[in-house]
Amino acid sequence: MTYSGLQKDLQQLDVTLPMSDDLSVLAKRLTFAGLSVPNRFVVQPMEGFDSGTDGEPLELGFRRYERFAAGGAGLIWFEATAVRWDARSNEQQFWINEKSVGKFAELLEHTRSTAHKEDGHDIVTVLQLTHSGRYSKPQRGKRKPVIAQHSGVLDAAHGIAGDYPLISDAELDRLQDDYVSAAKLAARAGFDGIDVKSCHGYLLNELLGAHTRDGKYGGAFENRTRFLRETIQRIAEEVPGVFVTSRLSVYDAVKYPWGFGTDKEDYRKHDLTEPKQLASLLQKAGVPLLNITIGNPYFNPHYNRPYAKAASGTAAYDEHPLRGVVRFVNIVRDMQQSFNGAENTVPMIGAGTAWLRERIPKVAAGIIASGGAALFGQGRSSFAYPNAPRDILTRGGMDAKQVCVACSGCTNFMRAEHPAGCCVRDRKFY
Repeated sequence: MTYSGLQKDLQQLDVTLPMSDDLSVLAKRLTFAGLSVPNRFVVQPMEGFDSGTDGEPLELGFRRYERFAAGGAGLIWFEATAVRWDARSNEQQFWINEKSVGKFAELLEHTRSTAHKEDGHDIVTVLQLTHSGRYSKPQRGKRKPVIAQHSGVLDAAHGIAGDYPLISDAELDRLQDDYVSAAKLAARAGFDGIDVKSCHGYLLNELLGAHTRDGKYGGAFENRTRFLRETIQRIAEEVPGVFVTSRLSVYDAVKYPWGFGTDKEDYRKHDLTEPKQLASLLQKAGVPLLNITIGNPYFNPHYNRPYAKAASGTAAYDEHPLRGVVRFVNIVRDMQQSFNGAENTVPMIGAGTAWLRERIPKVAAGIIASGGAALFGQGRSSFAYPNAPRDILTRGGMDAKQVCVACSGCTNFMRAEHPAGCCVRDRKFY
């Protein structure tokens, strides 16, 4: 797969992607919240589903983050970690609590020391805190959905009956306490930042699109965004020494009134009016950067991770994967360029380019150089090719024999409740 081939495909589809031959922009430092990221590469949060009984990282988890750290990325965004045991999407999902916090501290120290040994630089680290919502499955094979509203689209897709109870406002009030408690443990473990995850159809993301919900957490924009805003504000006030951020879905691609950032007339179009409004409120609350994403991997994965081969159980779609890559890049660009001014600068992280394979470097450089994002994230690609950032920075490119092939194998592992990794490039363990 060549850059000339990519240009040809773009021309045939009548779409564009930014590209730059000068990759040096990817090596530039970025400073925010008093921290300095040594380059523009981010390892995105990708669950391994390989924790112990108490949610603690085990051998495969240590190996995974050692590989990420040795790969040269300047910021490592640690995977989704449940704030309570029944908030997990898999019984082996990370879960931070009093019993497991010591292991998280060990994992973090090992990750940092590996990065420093390999590159001599200090990485920035973020722990993603989550509640899996309608995708909760804290015990193997036993779903325990927690839903914020009934969806005319997602309920039917996931077998949720019309009389299934919603999480109450009182329960959501208590859940804020769980997030704050988990953030305190993450700070004790030594993480630089806390991500209040609000993406990919999980509970906090569903609240953002809960137009049909009654009460203080639904309906009006102020109410739908209340949980995220108040939880971030509480962590900022009650957990000193860490910054607070969010991996934020700005376009669910779910029909109105059951999604966020979606055009009211056509769900295939995005409307970033509310996402930009929310981002502005978060910026005013002190959030120093945002990790932008779109779509729902359980429902419409081609929006957030365009693929060459669909995961098991995923319906086919009639869109060229490159259109999905372009859509993702353009949405992040639109968000970022709304916050590039002197008064409201918010660096944002883009992603969704794994399908490009070895053609990623020039696109990544083009995105950063043109102001389309401040940092460049890789998720599936990090499973397959953790050394990609180092190879791009030192060799000027990626090895075609190591790239992610967008086969959805890692997703199949996750859905089978098997420890997740790359079955193509890391066959020793997967």
